[in-house]
Amino acid sequence: MTFNSVKKHGNPAPFVDLWPRLISAIILIIAALVTLIQGGKLFVCFWVIAAAAVSWEWQNLISVQRVQLRSALGVFGCALVAWLSWRHDLTGGFILIFIAAVAAACLAPQGRRLWAGGGMIYATLLVAGVCLLRLSPQHGLEAIAFLFAIVWGADIFAYFGGRLIGGPKLWPAVSAGKTWSGSIVGLICGAFCGLLVLRLFNETAYDVFPTLLLALSVAVISQFGDLFESAVKRTFGVKDSSQLIPGHGGVMDRLDAFIFAVIYASLLGLIHSPGSVADGFFFW
Repeated sequence: MTFNSVKKHGNPAPFVDLWPRLISAIILIIAALVTLIQGGKLFVCFWVIAAAAVSWEWQNLISVQRVQLRSALGVFGCALVAWLSWRHDLTGGFILIFIAAVAAACLAPQGRRLWAGGGMIYATLLVAGVCLLRLSPQHGLEAIAFLFAIVWGADIFAYFGGRLIGGPKLWPAVSAGKTWSGSIVGLICGAFCGLLVLRLFNETAYDVFPTLLLALSVAVISQFGDLFESAVKRTFGVKDSSQLIPGHGGVMDRLDAFIFAVIYASLLGLIHSPGSVADGFFFW
């Protein structure tokens, strides 16, 4: 996220955007947790909608030419990828992602085709990743809860750490609001939040040190996701991907870190255990 708040005279105004962010975050967290616990079709539908919104925002961001067709393709592609992931049809899912990316590229104007195809991959990998993890025969619930805890924890603690400690900017050319202090605080606290959630699920199944390293790796990847989306928005000269979520901007703005985290977790899981992605993510 970009945490920029400015007073009338241009000086930073710590926490001025806290309340709209907080209210929106509470609503989204409740929806995400309810669908996570419920699982099944409700969970899949929730993430199809989220991924389709990401695709719509991305396609609007890069070009308005034929954006309705590309957005419709995004909805259709995300739904089909989710269905194939539900069936654990990995080959069909990856083929469909490739086809959707090529189709989006063909519908985009020249000079924006790679961006259009990349956005389709970005959105469909999100829905494929969450479905493959949650629908794993074992540890699916824990896997998504683990990612939630790390990403949300890192985001919250980075926000307060950066506001309260301040200091040098992390990457001012990409994101003017992020600081090294906030990033470091977010990484450490986010990793421990993930560890805490797993201990609540099962006190003995997960070794502390390897799991902490795994959590730290997720936290690092999630921050790359945050910076990646900031770089994309800066490339196209916008502050927010849309105005769908008060205090947060768009769905992409809310999910940027989580998208990278879930893609990383699902690919790691597929490498180690294609039959149960969540197991492959946790146990090597």
